[in-house]
Amino acid sequence: MTAGALCYKRRRRILILSSSRRDFVRTAALAAAPAVRPAWGQSSPNDRINIGVVGFHGRGRDHYREFAGMPNVKVAYLCDIDERLYSGAVAEIEKMAGNKPETFVDLRKMLEKKDLDAISIATPDHWHALQMIWACQAGKDVYVEKPVCHNLREGRKMVEAARKYNRIVQCGLNRRSEVRTRTGVRFVQEAKFGPAYRAKAVVYRGRTSIGRVQESSIPNGVNWDLFLGPAPYRAFTLNRFHYGWHYYWDTATTEVGNNGVHAIDVVRWAMNRNVHPVKIHCVGGLFADNSEQETPNVQNTSYEYADGTLLELEVTTLPSPTFGGVHSGDFFYTPQGYVTSANKWSTVVGEFTVRNRPNPPSGVDERMGNISFPNIAYKPGPEIPESAEPEVSHFQNFIDCVRSRKREDLHCEMIEGHMSTSLCHLANIAFRTGRKLTFDPAAETFPGDAEANSLLTRKYREPFVVPDKV
Repeated sequence: MTAGALCYKRRRRILILSSSRRDFVRTAALAAAPAVRPAWGQSSPNDRINIGVVGFHGRGRDHYREFAGMPNVKVAYLCDIDERLYSGAVAEIEKMAGNKPETFVDLRKMLEKKDLDAISIATPDHWHALQMIWACQAGKDVYVEKPVCHNLREGRKMVEAARKYNRIVQCGLNRRSEVRTRTGVRFVQEAKFGPAYRAKAVVYRGRTSIGRVQESSIPNGVNWDLFLGPAPYRAFTLNRFHYGWHYYWDTATTEVGNNGVHAIDVVRWAMNRNVHPVKIHCVGGLFADNSEQETPNVQNTSYEYADGTLLELEVTTLPSPTFGGVHSGDFFYTPQGYVTSANKWSTVVGEFTVRNRPNPPSGVDERMGNISFPNIAYKPGPEIPESAEPEVSHFQNFIDCVRSRKREDLHCEMIEGHMSTSLCHLANIAFRTGRKLTFDPAAETFPGDAEANSLLTRKYREPFVVPDKV
């Protein structure tokens, strides 16, 4: 190699090392042209796919276990801001799959790995959008957990990023991969029990109070600044860290976004609601003693669509009745009765019997009384047939589409994740403003409502900014 070439390499290395994190994102975006395909995508579909899992304290463990158990899929990288988690996860993957994944604190460094094909995001809500956009800009495919984002604007930017960089993006609304759910949804869509005019999703998930804790020093191995990322800087407390982040507006989307999104997604899917609602009303509150929780633990939301369709979502973490032992369910109302997912998808018929009172008083017409106050009995309706469709996990569906490059085969592509998660954001905005809101589905704004519009996005902490141009 010539001296000139050596000098060029040295200058280039210095330039790269001195680049800022923001420069990395810009450079990655330029390098990731939409037409680019990973090497494996140009050869045999049996070639190995290298995955990096981001965030693995909770749900992320399921991610790396699923991928590590798949043929020709390698969990090559792990990323988390809590370095105390590394040894256990690495040892588990090494035992399962025989390889030792490399670990990273900062996702931006992991995205520089040229052999990384896709990432799987299981971090807190406030990080999902920026991490997904960074990955798309770096030419990686993405599996992103629900809710897909922290606010409605972020969801639209994620759709734009998926399209611009031609990435395969699966959203973690995994009920769409359950064969029985897919069968039930088709049953509703095909009006096999009559046309559904209204639907309701109910989610009761008990949670204990987080109480109050004192601020404390940041534990060794915890990179607190990176954990907060786009959110405002706050002093470290255990309540704001692992899972506790669900109870603060800075980092969470309330229980509506945490678990309600699964149920309302199935409702929206079955009802063929591929546009946003035009009116939203949400009531609720925080019913807890001596707790520093900010988000509500009771929310009841109604959505009205331009064609008159009504959807509802009821969510609470307080003690509540179950449906045959099931703590959540979807209900689709028709003139004949209703279809429900609560008991592995079934139908219920409402039968009316007119009550005729014997020997009515002379001259009294009881017809309207009999019609208005009939007997009603609820009986099992027609069975929803089983499906011969093979069960394919949500993760496997993602991998299959990474190989095929057919985003239309994804069970929950990015636009679907955005549309369903938007219902959660609309509910939270209506709750926070305390009034019924009017929404423009095309513009994704509240006409003439500055207060509501301000909650469509957030103020980002530099440099963790979801850009206007992705």
